[in-house]
Amino acid sequence: MDLGNQRASGNVEDRRGMGMGVGTVGIGGIVLAIIAAFMGIDPSVVLDTAQQMSPPQETRAPQKSGPPDEMQVFVSKVLGSTEEVWNTAFREMRREYHDPKLVLFTGATKSACGVGQAAMGPFYCPNDEKVYIDLSFYRDLRQRFHAPGDFAQAYVIAHEVGHHVQKQLGIMQKLEQLQGRVSKAEFNRASVRVELQADCFAGIWANRAGKRNLLDPGDLEEGLAAASAIGDDRLQKQAQGYVVPESFTHGSSAQRVTWFKRGMESGRMEDCDTFAARSL
Repeated sequence: MDLGNQRASGNVEDRRGMGMGVGTVGIGGIVLAIIAAFMGIDPSVVLDTAQQMSPPQETRAPQKSGPPDEMQVFVSKVLGSTEEVWNTAFREMRREYHDPKLVLFTGATKSACGVGQAAMGPFYCPNDEKVYIDLSFYRDLRQRFHAPGDFAQAYVIAHEVGHHVQKQLGIMQKLEQLQGRVSKAEFNRASVRVELQADCFAGIWANRAGKRNLLDPGDLEEGLAAASAIGDDRLQKQAQGYVVPESFTHGSSAQRVTWFKRGMESGRMEDCDTFAARSL
């Protein structure tokens, strides 16, 4: 990607170096431990239990000095490009777009959707309207999923921002309303449509980024490779050796490529209505 002249977003929160520490015991736990000691009970048992029941606390490492590192600059510029694309797209719909925040973290971090962990991969939390990403995922994308390239990395951010677009349009809320009201299989099918639409929205971003001369030759191929690499069927085959389609939550490799390409080729929101599509 050619991001040299791209404005960097100011909506990046860098939590790298912050760890999820153990919970604090608190004065109540200490009092219980003293009472336990008088009753002949090992107080360490009470303290351990109190510590396990208390919520984990984030601890911050010393602040880094100097300019942002290369990956932080890259992520900030990609996010900046999504802000420009979606602010323009929403103005065309006579709507107002509210920019999301993007949180960089290491290992684990707190979100309004619970504790986010690197093993979960990048995710969007609609409760706080933030995208969370541990940059080690990009190493996995390159080495484990064989999807290298800076555009593949940008596609991941654009997909998660696509969920934020869905939140702004009220689509995410409809999925949440199905939770607990339909069968697991039916909810999974609805989840697949949500995820494929986010892929299509990422394609719209790619379409408009291309018109702003942000793309290099081969970038779109990198995006298609990334979409294919993280399809449910491919991931399940790698993890367990077989595929269970009814358990899909994001869509197959072919579906993800199809919907990313649809958004990329048309650049129009109306072409991303996965819920109206008879087949995916």
